[in-house]
Amino acid sequence: MRLDRPDRTALRPAPAAEWAAAQVAGVRDSPAQRIALLDRTYRGPWGRAPRHLPYRRAALSFMRWQLGRGVLNPPAARPPGSPWWRAVNDRLLRDGCEAVARAGGMTGKPSSPAVRLWDGFVAAPTARNWYRAHNASIVSAYLAHRDLAAREPLPERFFLNVVLLRVLYAHALVAAPRLALGRLAPLGRLLGDPRLGMTGFYLSLGRVLPDRYPPRAEVRAYLAHEHRLGRLLDYGVIQPRLQSLYEWSARELTQPELCELVRDGNPVYAWAYADRHVWAPPAGPLPRALAWLTASRPVSARCPPAGCRPPSAR
Repeated sequence: MRLDRPDRTALRPAPAAEWAAAQVAGVRDSPAQRIALLDRTYRGPWGRAPRHLPYRRAALSFMRWQLGRGVLNPPAARPPGSPWWRAVNDRLLRDGCEAVARAGGMTGKPSSPAVRLWDGFVAAPTARNWYRAHNASIVSAYLAHRDLAAREPLPERFFLNVVLLRVLYAHALVAAPRLALGRLAPLGRLLGDPRLGMTGFYLSLGRVLPDRYPPRAEVRAYLAHEHRLGRLLDYGVIQPRLQSLYEWSARELTQPELCELVRDGNPVYAWAYADRHVWAPPAGPLPRALAWLTASRPVSARCPPAGCRPPSAR
């Protein structure tokens, strides 16, 4: 059964979650077919979804970057890919396929809250709905695969945190521009629109992460070579509001466990709090000026206490 033009009669009796899982299983060991499957999810169950298709731009940018690094390579490849990245990509593809199948008439309850958000995007394709669905899948995968993350090389674990804070920030540009940009809030929805090219800057990450997997240098070496604009974004704009960003995202996505991945404004996903010095902003007038210019208002409510408890191990 093809996702872009399935047989309508055959589509209806099948459980959507099972069908989606089968679609992902069929492309699991082919990075190129993974991208093709992602592309088809934005074309809808019958191959024509003009209101949804523009949103594939950001999703494909993020995934092409993954393919280029080799993190989606099958285990038998030389070099093999990353079990963590493959698992996270599986989740994103599966949730998207399930939502498309449900839109086409397949039966069954959504397999996760993230699928319900994808249903919302299918029904009303807006930038905010796209981010809610996309980031709910990403955050769910982050939380579900902490064991795999802990097995990644130390530099890669640092970059997993960079990826997460970037995708959360891109969402806030659209849905909470005052939090994201402070005085520059009117620019937020334009800068964060996933249909436009600027979002690719946040989600492709080619200017900050190493070109190939696994990374072979130390974290400090990568920081020294990070693209200047990306470094200013991470440390001058995002870092000062990181705690508030994670707390807002936890509420927006209804995933309070997300608060376990930040502590005192420092990312701690598979990363020791004792090593938080890597998140310290660089000295200089420009980062300070950006932090002042984009300073956000304090959030009005924090995560539920159960969601803000510190992880048991640091």
